[in-house]
Amino acid sequence: MSRIGKIVAAATLAGLGGCATLTEDSTDQIVEVHTVQDHREIAGVGCTLSNAKGRWFVVAPGRVTVARYPLALTIDCGREGVGRAVEYAEARYDAHDLITTVLTTGGLGYVMDTYSGAGFAYPPVLTVVIPKQVAVKDPATVEAPGNRVF
Repeated sequence: MSRIGKIVAAATLAGLGGCATLTEDSTDQIVEVHTVQDHREIAGVGCTLSNAKGRWFVVAPGRVTVARYPLALTIDCGREGVGRAVEYAEARYDAHDLITTVLTTGGLGYVMDTYSGAGFAYPPVLTVVIPKQVAVKDPATVEAPGNRVF
């Protein structure tokens, strides 16, 4: 390889340094899931996390590895007797990585990171607030309004 070829190859590799697809080990991320009801953490709640890349299951509080993706991560948690709630965690692109990637790769790294999801991350801790359940009385046991007559 000629000297110019080596310089071009070195410059190209240096320019791709801002590309998360090439610099990150994987497009996976560990997230921690917590469930809260009435200002208290509730343990033993089953949660399903999903995005376009897959579905993952965890019992909160717990950790799970999910695939990064540019769109929101859906967190659906529930347990009988406690209730159910759905939250969404938006994926964020790190501004520093974005600027570095665009400047060093002319936008190519951004396209690669967007496609693979490597340039995006979800918040590391996800909290799902489950509304308190309202007790529903059986209509047969509810007394009619008015005076009781025996």
